Amino acid sequence: MSEEACDVVIVGAGPTGLSAARRLRREGRSVIVLEARDRVGGRTWTDHIDGQMYELGGQWISPDQTALLELVAELGKETYPRYRDGDSVYIAPDGTRTVYSGDMFPVAESTRAEMERLIAVLDELAARIGPKTPWDAPDAAELDSISFHHWLREQSDDELACENIGLFIAGGMLTKPATAFSALQAVLMAASAGSFTHLVDDHFILDRRVVGGMQSVSVQMAAELGEDTVRLGQPVRRIDWTADAVTASTDELTIRADRAIIAVPPNLYSRITFDPPLPRLQQVFHQHQSMGLVIKVHATYDTPFWREQGLSGTGFGAGRLVQEVYDNTNHEEEQGTLVGFISDVRADAMWALDEETRREQILRSLAEFLGPQALEPRVFYLSDFGAEEWTRGAYATSYDLGGLHRWGRYQNDPVGPLHFASSDIAAEGYQHVDGAVRIGTATAERILED
Repeated sequence: MSEEACDVVIVGAGPTGLSAARRLRREGRSVIVLEARDRVGGRTWTDHIDGQMYELGGQWISPDQTALLELVAELGKETYPRYRDGDSVYIAPDGTRTVYSGDMFPVAESTRAEMERLIAVLDELAARIGPKTPWDAPDAAELDSISFHHWLREQSDDELACENIGLFIAGGMLTKPATAFSALQAVLMAASAGSFTHLVDDHFILDRRVVGGMQSVSVQMAAELGEDTVRLGQPVRRIDWTADAVTASTDELTIRADRAIIAVPPNLYSRITFDPPLPRLQQVFHQHQSMGLVIKVHATYDTPFWREQGLSGTGFGAGRLVQEVYDNTNHEEEQGTLVGFISDVRADAMWALDEETRREQILRSLAEFLGPQALEPRVFYLSDFGAEEWTRGAYATSYDLGGLHRWGRYQNDPVGPLHFASSDIAAEGYQHVDGAVRIGTATAERILED
């Protein structure tokens, strides 16, 4: 067992841990980053499948994600806009397919009015409650005690309006059934993105991509830090701590430090044995933060055939197997790539099938949006972070009903020399790479101020 020492040991080499390491190093602090995987990037992962580059994890940048945009610019990396010229496709619960233009789904005027009203209500709540301390809102306990599903139906008796609005938070962001998380958690999701309007605007929230893939941001940060700093294949098994010292142990290394940053999602904290154990409060509320489940569907074709039909490649259908689909063609590639998403209980159903049946059903769902040519991709791949030992779900953790207002105020508090940081417990940029960069940098600055 090799023993080393540094000022700060960081567990996790995703955007959070690496951003923290850069900030600390900039101020002359010595840092060692321990990463369980054989790669950096965490939930950002750019890989090649059958010769085709895919973004297996997080990939988009919206205009409000200024921390990430500034980092990308600082690293000298380029971005490019997501393709979105042409019409979109909407599939109603009864299977009716409609090609449309504009920002709003082609639904009955009464449903459209209800959707716009619900969006306005959520915008008002997001602006009033904000992303930093939603648990302090006067109505926090009330909003946190009711599921988003049931809250929507308290607001409106238009079932289709409720389903369509629910799509953007439940399937699109938290990747859990809308019955499984609270209205307050939904408001936090909207507030962290600036407004609910931003979440329903795919032109905004899915604005740009990084040339070469989002993981390349982490790869470049790690390269700057160097191999002596970033250690791969080193899952931390144990952390011994006192009021002012930490010892982090892997199977091969023992790192002694003054401070530690646990830069992994909350559902993985229990993978580490802490001695002494974490206080009762943390022991309890960490159990009430869990990942959602989503299948990210990748399908590449000889050409982006949908563009020839005047379609953008964008499609929505709250009741469909694939509930969202987008043109995800890489920068300057001639072939066309689609990305789609299958969330929560539908993802469970797909993983229960054999591979051939699963592929057939998913491609048939893509074809509902874009026609029979979608049935025959050149390359087809499903991202499955739920099976990743060091992630165990996607996109991020959220609280059980009632958990956010009860415990959220404590989630960023250090325990002695131990600091916790990830996009899962960020304010602005919650669940996004931008939030990971923000909280990584902020946690480093908190240590520097001590």
